[in-house]
Amino acid sequence: MITIVVGTNRKDSVSQLVATQYAEILKKYGVVSSILNLTDLPHDYIISCLYENVGMNDEFNKIRTLMNDSEKFVYVIPEYNGSFPGVLKAFLDGLDRAKALAGKKCALVGISAGDQGAGLALSHFTDILNYCGTNVLAYRLRIPKISDLMTDTKITEEDYVAKIHKQSKQLIKF
Repeated sequence: MITIVVGTNRKDSVSQLVATQYAEILKKYGVVSSILNLTDLPHDYIISCLYENVGMNDEFNKIRTLMNDSEKFVYVIPEYNGSFPGVLKAFLDGLDRAKALAGKKCALVGISAGDQGAGLALSHFTDILNYCGTNVLAYRLRIPKISDLMTDTKITEEDYVAKIHKQSKQLIKF
């Protein structure tokens, strides 16, 4: 199973829309996926789930189990202040690195309002995943000027839809 992680806890995010579209594409290839939205983290996540409180929050323990049981991941990462959202790093900090990250495989999708498509954010996040022992697919998808490429709730720009298909197929074989 592939878990698609929405890399922000901002409600009604474009990242959520991209994750949903990615899941639909995976389904076309016969792959079961689930979406993990960081808006589903406990509201007091940093206090109740980290450090001495690891394993004590039943709500987050369900998320940890999902991450542990997933074989592969897609991280949809919006660019925030030249990098990725801090909640995504805090989320990784709450996981059991050996069970949820080490030896697993993932693909990265970066989205931004500007011209870079979250390139620097993807680089920063790749460094962290590499440290954790996660194998990152070389084809990292950068989607700049995301609002210009969407109609309603989907990316409709054909070149970028084709890129999502390309990355999806590579992740399935990875």
